[in-house]
Amino acid sequence: MALKPATRDKLQTVSTATITTALFKRGFRNQMIQGALPLRPGKPTMVGEAYTLRYMPAREDRNPISVFQNRAHPQRKAVEECPVGAVFVIDSRKDPRAASAGAILATRLQVRSVAGIVTDGGFRDTAEIAALVMPSYHVRPAAPTNLTCHEAIDINVPIGCGDAPVFPGDVIVGDDDGCVVIPAELADVIADEAADMTLFEAFVTEKVKEGRSILGLYPATDPQSNVDFESWRATRDR
Repeated sequence: MALKPATRDKLQTVSTATITTALFKRGFRNQMIQGALPLRPGKPTMVGEAYTLRYMPAREDRNPISVFQNRAHPQRKAVEECPVGAVFVIDSRKDPRAASAGAILATRLQVRSVAGIVTDGGFRDTAEIAALVMPSYHVRPAAPTNLTCHEAIDINVPIGCGDAPVFPGDVIVGDDDGCVVIPAELADVIADEAADMTLFEAFVTEKVKEGRSILGLYPATDPQSNVDFESWRATRDR
């Protein structure tokens, strides 16, 4: 199920906090990628379908530096095949002792118009990655090569990233609070609901700044709150 342009546009205007609430209403509690934070906050919201790379613990005889001479090495292959507009999501087993990737691979992803990169481990060359236009999320810097701890073993398979289940094609949204995973089949409905929630929260924020109590307003348990919201919304043609 391909991500619709209209859905992508809506998701770029809402927060991960709002999305997690919409997911929680449907019973999803563990869709936030734990520990992965932006290298440089303040970038535009990241939205894209997940393209995954899975690491397993490295075994010394299988992971000498010479493995990178192999053009079919899963890490290298994944970087060259990650689709335009996708988010490259790396399962590093929540182990930041060694880098999940570095600046050259991240730069290659940016040049190939990938939407962003996320790991539950760490990156090396973090200052260079942070300077890229492409958003990036990790746990902490990690200078050693991935080969010291990780073996890249699978491409575009279901993974766990920061305790969140990620299936290829799921929609990843990242902002300054972190990254949330939307099951692919729910992307359209979550985008619509989150957009409506965002508009309502803008109304609530305005009223709170005017001095109104949150009781009965947020959540809108007082029917008058919904009446006031619809009037407010009509004046903004939204």
